[in-house]
Amino acid sequence: MANSSSIENHPLAPYGWDAAWAEAFAPHAAAGLEPARVVVELRRHYYAVVTASGELLAECTGKFHHDAKRDPAAYPAVGDWVAVTPSAGAEGRAQLHALLPRRSRFVRQAAGGEQSQQIIAANIDVVFLVSGLDRNYNPKRIQRFLVAARDSGALPVVVLNKADLHDDPESVREEIERLVPGVPVVVTSSHTRRGLKLLGGHAAPGRTLAFVGSSGVGKSSLINRLARDAELPTGEVREKDAKGRHTTTRRELVLAPSGALIIDTPGMRELQLWDADEAVEEAYADIAELALRCRFTRCRHEDEPGCAVRAALESGALPPERLASYRKLKAEQAAKAPSLRKPGAVASKPGWKQKAAERAAKPFRHRHHQED
Repeated sequence: MANSSSIENHPLAPYGWDAAWAEAFAPHAAAGLEPARVVVELRRHYYAVVTASGELLAECTGKFHHDAKRDPAAYPAVGDWVAVTPSAGAEGRAQLHALLPRRSRFVRQAAGGEQSQQIIAANIDVVFLVSGLDRNYNPKRIQRFLVAARDSGALPVVVLNKADLHDDPESVREEIERLVPGVPVVVTSSHTRRGLKLLGGHAAPGRTLAFVGSSGVGKSSLINRLARDAELPTGEVREKDAKGRHTTTRRELVLAPSGALIIDTPGMRELQLWDADEAVEEAYADIAELALRCRFTRCRHEDEPGCAVRAALESGALPPERLASYRKLKAEQAAKAPSLRKPGAVASKPGWKQKAAERAAKPFRHRHHQED
């Protein structure tokens, strides 16, 4: 294992390289590979990566594609650490061989009908959930993003941006604090620079911050303020509905003057949660704790006697909007649970051995077609 001095002086130390990453990378180093961090995710599984010798354009090897093709989340995302080798005879190019295990990841269900997860950002320490205080403001959306943030493993911070466009931003902050107890809520304005010092307090050297939210909330403008040389594209929102124009079209990691690493992400029209039942319980821990005090174990919190949740609702201790959001998210997770169940879970179903034997008796090509 590398000593602390060599880690601190490593060319990738400004990008978050530390002793733990060096230990995880040791098998790849023994194979002659070099560490790199993904800074831009391009199309067709091409990535801009930063290495000890500078930035390279990396392409996944055929073996990597073969191993990862059945799971979109197995491909790198911005913030990931990977193992690469410079391409022989192609200056500025590299071959991407392996992906290091992630410490954290902000994930959502991929768009479309297929049940698959999409990694928005990886190995993040703080995730800023940005909402605009114009007509874009939506408390339910903030609570949904919070569940995804809890599931990511990063510290969530709610950012209410565009305070200069609201008559009473403090009242909104108080409302959100009631809906997301225990989560920091910061009111900001990239125009007046309000709240930027509070955001900057999270921007410690080597720390990775991710900004997520819908289009037009001002993520890129805030990042440009925090990382003065980032020069990320920004744009105005549409006047009629306050919706953004997707000025950020790709996920990108930039190094701020403070030494923090900041990830900008394209605006999301919607956020479908991916297998986040435990994260829902964590984000709504107050409701889960109240439910333990109900007289009946399977209380629906509707008209049952001795319901602690309904009592908190009637006393005003529990905001009705928060309970409504909790119920909706729990219902969504329950509806998608069968499709997200791990293959091993079928062993608990009656007759699973007979069905497995029937599948094994078929020619391989038929079984492969059925699985696809």
